[in-house]
Amino acid sequence: MGLVYDQAKLFQRKYPGSLVFRVKKHADVIERHLNPGEKANFVFVGQKNESPFDIFASCVVAVTDRRILIAKKRLLWGYFLSTITPDLYNDMQVYQGLIWGKVTIDTVKEEVNISNISKKGLDEIETRISEFMMEQKKKYQSSSEEK
Repeated sequence: MGLVYDQAKLFQRKYPGSLVFRVKKHADVIERHLNPGEKANFVFVGQKNESPFDIFASCVVAVTDRRILIAKKRLLWGYFLSTITPDLYNDMQVYQGLIWGKVTIDTVKEEVNISNISKKGLDEIETRISEFMMEQKKKYQSSSEEK
């Protein structure tokens, strides 16, 4: 099995209740698109959609040491892959509902919604993404000041 899939299953065992299907297929898409030397530091699962009632948009989200990857394997052929680099990241919102939670990542161009996540996993997701982005933003700011 791939490391991304193992981390996704670990998240599901640690925080049961997220509404996701076909995790292995989604994780394979991320494995295929990791750059040489790039490592997935944190992986979680959810639904990439606008509405919590749309339950057929499962995805795997990986926070690597360089970017955030969101992969969704289509049912018959093809897949969708979104990448959020630190220079495009604006902020993040976390919403906890009655049953599930939702994370909205605001970028320069769009808002990415990951919903139907186990409520118990929201704290770790917020912490991991925030720490990664703050660290990366420091690197971008110091490199832009040198120029």
